[in-house]
Amino acid sequence: MNAMLPALPDNRRPDRARTVPAARASPPSRRRRWADLAAVLAATALIAARASGLGRWIVDDAAVTFAYARSVDEGLGPVQLPGAAPVEGYSNPSWLALMVLGRRLGLFDHGAFLGVSDLVLYPKALALLCTAGTLACIAWTARAVLPGRAWAVTLLAGTALATNLSYVAWSFSGLENPLYGLSAAATAALLVRGVIRGGLTAPRTAVAAATIALLAALTRPDGAVLAGAYPLVLVLFVRRRELPRSVRALALHAGVVAVPYGAFLLWRHAVFGLWVPNTAVAKAQQTPRLAQLARTGDLLTYAGWAFALIGALCAGAVLARPGKGRRALVALLVPLLLSLLAYGVLGRDWMALYRFATPVWVLAAAVAALSAVALWEGEGTRGRAVLAAALTGALVLAHAGQAEREASFKARPTLSMCFVAERYGQVFNMYAERLGLRHATVALPDLGGTLLTTRLRVLDLAGLTDRRVARAYASGDMSALRDHVLRAERPDLLHVHAAWVDKPGLTPARLADAGYVPLYRQQNGGDFVRADAVPDPARITAVRSWAKPRLDGLIAGQDHTGACGATLTPYSAMGVKGVVPAHAGPSRTVTPRGHAR
Repeated sequence: MNAMLPALPDNRRPDRARTVPAARASPPSRRRRWADLAAVLAATALIAARASGLGRWIVDDAAVTFAYARSVDEGLGPVQLPGAAPVEGYSNPSWLALMVLGRRLGLFDHGAFLGVSDLVLYPKALALLCTAGTLACIAWTARAVLPGRAWAVTLLAGTALATNLSYVAWSFSGLENPLYGLSAAATAALLVRGVIRGGLTAPRTAVAAATIALLAALTRPDGAVLAGAYPLVLVLFVRRRELPRSVRALALHAGVVAVPYGAFLLWRHAVFGLWVPNTAVAKAQQTPRLAQLARTGDLLTYAGWAFALIGALCAGAVLARPGKGRRALVALLVPLLLSLLAYGVLGRDWMALYRFATPVWVLAAAVAALSAVALWEGEGTRGRAVLAAALTGALVLAHAGQAEREASFKARPTLSMCFVAERYGQVFNMYAERLGLRHATVALPDLGGTLLTTRLRVLDLAGLTDRRVARAYASGDMSALRDHVLRAERPDLLHVHAAWVDKPGLTPARLADAGYVPLYRQQNGGDFVRADAVPDPARITAVRSWAKPRLDGLIAGQDHTGACGATLTPYSAMGVKGVVPAHAGPSRTVTPRGHAR
């Protein structure tokens, strides 16, 4: 039969075409992959450049997890300091595990690399990897719907995230936000590809979705909401003939989530005596009310109404047209709405720029970008010009609307780990040394940097690492809290300021009645010492004279985005003006029983 075929070039002959290598047979596919990769790298670089404006800032709450990572790696278990009772003062077990792994590998809490402390470098490097992974998931999502334009979806979503300082700042704060955002993006990608490519009921899809949901639940307590995404999408897209397979997939998904997470809850209760993190108790998370959901409107205001409106219009236009775009968008909207629900029911956070909204920003950017590019594909030249102008204008307006708030945050970001280490860790070490206090206890609410540098026993006035204080906040019984602090514990040293005076009622008058005298006055509170703990009262007067000029200068000139040394340990000299330990000793070692010496 070959002799009867017309003469064709070798690459046109049917029997030759089958022998062409796959890599040469589909050059467009290869070009698309390279374009998608370039878009992921470019968008990651854009976000990293924005994050660099925050310098070496790590929020102090992240340092609480760092301190627990140190204790776990040193064999002490989940305790805030050697000798302390186990209390789950963190709410991000998977992020904690990454910190422990980094410390074990010598990448974290060991020193500096290229002049940057690994307490800063390692979590920010993880954040960069998670950001790249998030954008790769968005590209993977878009490739199932718009294979030739996945790069455009990735670039648009990445640009939207880069202009959103809430996403950038909290992703590079040292907290677990980037891992949470990656979990949300991976969930969305898996669901969209399952819907578009017909593998939604496949066992591998059910197991993968469950594994990602489990990771999200162990990254943040509210991440457990993503476990509902796969079942909801399955219900929305189930077909009668696939009902038995869907039921089996749902059972498999539920089992993969429930068994390990149930085992984790049993371990938590056995070790800590609680079914939830102690942090949730301390924050007095109440049963959610319907009115709380209205707080999600704050996110629209922050993101910019123009951008939100254009994104909604694009999504509406895509949903109105049957096809892959509509199915993909429905699958994407499910985890977005669940993330919005989780954000709405959480208690209001005192930190700026919507710390808990990271998965919302990721999924909303993916929805807006996918919708806009899908709409672009169906429009002519005039329609594309209008869409491009509208999107550009909306991004500019959103950035301009956020400018004042963002400038304020960049100049003075939320409580820095370095400042807390200097102000409370090292200063109170010096107080104890100058006052002659041995085996002293300090009570204060700013914990992370303190735990990394203190040589004292610590009582957490915020309740994150103290069960009795947490229970008092949960029940609203401030009298019980004061009794616990001022009568039962009676710490030698104590610091309160701002809300930590008013909320628990630890006013200067009550402190004076309990026998405390001021060492340094700050706002409506300050630093206090229990007078009867000081063997020589003359030392109190001397410490007051020593503290005032140094702390006035430290507080007025604090650098929120600068460095604080290669290491933060109980004996590290951090170079604070006049607040350096009088003598530096060897780093703390730990005995087999877990006590520092």
